Amino acid sequence: MSGKFITLEGGEGAGKTTCLKHIEKLIRHAGIDLCVTREPGGTRTGEKIREILLDRGNIDILDETELILMFAARAQHLNELIRPTLAAETWVLCDRFTDATYAYQGGGRGISKERIAELEQWVQQGLKPDLTLLLDLPVEVGLQRAGQRSTPDRFESEDVAFMQRMRSSYLDIAAREPERVKIIDSSQPLENVLLQIDHIFTEVLAG
Repeated sequence: MSGKFITLEGGEGAGKTTCLKHIEKLIRHAGIDLCVTREPGGTRTGEKIREILLDRGNIDILDETELILMFAARAQHLNELIRPTLAAETWVLCDRFTDATYAYQGGGRGISKERIAELEQWVQQGLKPDLTLLLDLPVEVGLQRAGQRSTPDRFESEDVAFMQRMRSSYLDIAAREPERVKIIDSSQPLENVLLQIDHIFTEVLAG
């Protein structure tokens, strides 16, 4: 037996931080051992890579370099944290995972799905989340919300066209894998967003 692997995805301003804390609370209150982590990051090496990727000053990073760095951080994350934690029958809740790579580097940057899939297979060897919650909202709404926060990072600074392609990629994934990816309408007021999450986790925790 192993723990469940749950991921949270979404574009800028979707409310991931608040929703992640709510999901963590639901799982812990059910008496389930849980590890909360994030991508890129989650390990010492991964966090160093995260700094490089999010630094707005690194405007010269090639799209291919960005993709490889994402999977480099992921390989470290899987080996050091995710696989051992799941093997110990502890659940893992991760802020972003490979769906984000297909959305940002695939949809946003235009890197082929086939190239990303090659790296996914090499690094993950078939491991995928058991459940993914996709926080979805119109790009303009998300950017308006995100603009009210701190200085945007390298990804948050991308233009609207990039964000539209990213959102479309996320929705394509959800359409292909409806059993795994559950769409949450995060354009609604926060209490309604959390109720949508509660509804999904009532079933998850009962199982």
